[in-house]
Amino acid sequence: MALQGNLRDFSVTEILQLLGTQKKTGCLLLEWNTERARLFVLDGRIVSSREPGMRADDPFLSFLVKAHRLSDEQRRGILSIQRESGRDLEDLLENGRYLEADEMSNYLERQLLDDLMQLVRWENGTYRFDPNSRWPNPPRVRLSMEGALIEAARRVDEEKRYVARFRDPYELLGVRDLPDPDEPLSEEEKEIFGLIDGQHTVAEVVEAAPLSEYEAYEALHRMLEANWLEPGGRRDPGREAPTLLPHVEIQTPARFELGRELAFAGAVIALFFAFQWSSRFVPQSPNPHPSTDVFVQQGMRQVRDVLELYHRESGRYPDNLDVLADDRYLDPSVYQGATRPLRYHRLPNDAGYVLEVAKR
Repeated sequence: MALQGNLRDFSVTEILQLLGTQKKTGCLLLEWNTERARLFVLDGRIVSSREPGMRADDPFLSFLVKAHRLSDEQRRGILSIQRESGRDLEDLLENGRYLEADEMSNYLERQLLDDLMQLVRWENGTYRFDPNSRWPNPPRVRLSMEGALIEAARRVDEEKRYVARFRDPYELLGVRDLPDPDEPLSEEEKEIFGLIDGQHTVAEVVEAAPLSEYEAYEALHRMLEANWLEPGGRRDPGREAPTLLPHVEIQTPARFELGRELAFAGAVIALFFAFQWSSRFVPQSPNPHPSTDVFVQQGMRQVRDVLELYHRESGRYPDNLDVLADDRYLDPSVYQGATRPLRYHRLPNDAGYVLEVAKR
């Protein structure tokens, strides 16, 4: 089937609808100026938007870093391993125990929808469908063409509302009211609640959330409409972000699973709500205890990820964080923060470790 032409004549949506209706298998290549994209389809379903193997700009790898599921150090480590082995990214992630199979499928679906939302907005460029270029591995996701296009169109329409509502990235958001105990919260809303404190901007919350940009704005918009959040003024650009609660991590070796991570997120939210409630009645000390802002918390997550990578590869936790820097697992600036450095202690018999924010 020879299918190629200009996107001014046929839109990305129309081309994909045709491939879905005729249940085609192959790869749709798209180009617009310097941008390149591809979509692999199998029997009319979308199975991937990345090249087999792994490039430095692999869209799935970039999505995992943006969603804070992989640290930048882990990304560089995986790239190094792939250059030596030539293995596919998905294989490296699963066999290296970075992601469980079910979790990877979830992230792949999210990444595909995020990419598709961008592609359906292309109004120019060229397309070419190659039926001989096929996804070589067993597909982990098979998105219905019709359902995926409907979802992409919905996101494009909704994004216009979010752009209008969050026009000012320096707007502060605070908690207005807690959800009813019987009110079901999405996982995105749970993630966002742990970052809202009335002292950080919309842009900072979106950047810190372990979500794609669209997912973060969608969750914020829903929570504002539910009256759980409210605007709390504006912080001028250039002003330093205030601090949050003290943060201490005690970690033991474990195979991280999605259910365990969600349970941990629920505990964080509960602690956050308890603090918000008690702070209404307890006078604030003029000399607050050492604490971290949202970006120091990201640094702690990054260090934890690297510690687990080191443990998987070495069979033990390091004696100190400098070992990670010496072995080029981690940039020392991550744990030697100028405002809140991190303190690490390995537990006896390699039973785990303690990671906390050092006091001034």
